[in-house]
Amino acid sequence: MEVLLFELTLTFYFAATVVSVAELFKGSKATSRLILIFAVAGFVLHTATIIFRYVDAGHLPITNLHEASSFFSWCIVLIFFFLEYRYRLDLLGPFTMPVVFLLMLSSSILPREIKPLSPVLQSYWLGIHTSLAFLGDAAFAMAFGIGIMYLIQEHHLKSKHLGGLFQRLPNLQILDEINYRLITIGFPLLTLAIITGALWAESAWGSYWRWDPKEVWSLITWFIYALVLHVRLTAGWRGRKAAMLSVVGFICVIFTFFGVNLLLKGLHAFI
Repeated sequence: MEVLLFELTLTFYFAATVVSVAELFKGSKATSRLILIFAVAGFVLHTATIIFRYVDAGHLPITNLHEASSFFSWCIVLIFFFLEYRYRLDLLGPFTMPVVFLLMLSSSILPREIKPLSPVLQSYWLGIHTSLAFLGDAAFAMAFGIGIMYLIQEHHLKSKHLGGLFQRLPNLQILDEINYRLITIGFPLLTLAIITGALWAESAWGSYWRWDPKEVWSLITWFIYALVLHVRLTAGWRGRKAAMLSVVGFICVIFTFFGVNLLLKGLHAFI
């Protein structure tokens, strides 16, 4: 049942992605509504998939790359719905659903076997620490999408191509404000994830920090987003600079998520 639900989820997210790409070239209220319908259907099935996996595993399913990629994409769709409800942004789907689909596609080709938890992972910190981290990263993923939208809109404005996509994208001020708000959501979540991870490490290994590769790259990511907030408040960095830092920050998020687990050995390795 879980496998069927997962495949149906992937199908609906793929459909939402296809319509999203089409909307970039010729969008309408109908295509926007269709993206939302496919995304909602996929999210409902996705939630059911996670619940079934939870029942089978007996814990929050985030202990291997298959589960983590799936849960990460679920968190991104959750933030996507929040932004749709709060801001009613045009063209948000095309800058969100492809990322969601790629994460789910990577999840689909990764090993799905449920293995018994190691003694270290048998802790209440597992759900707390990882949920905070994934929700924070999801906010950064949406800030990445908004940042890309900002850079495209700014390019159209500077080149004086004021038709087509320019007229359908939100104005620069709105995009900059939403980018900032997303980072102010993601940053405290990441901070709490690092703190709870340190507390978990102390209870498991007797030290708060062990310079594990994922710990190091999480700290690098934290500093990047701390820099975004700092220079915005002190030096007035807004707009293009903030958007570019959002893109760089999310690249670090993706490397921390995939690169560290696949390329570097450490205590946080899923395998």
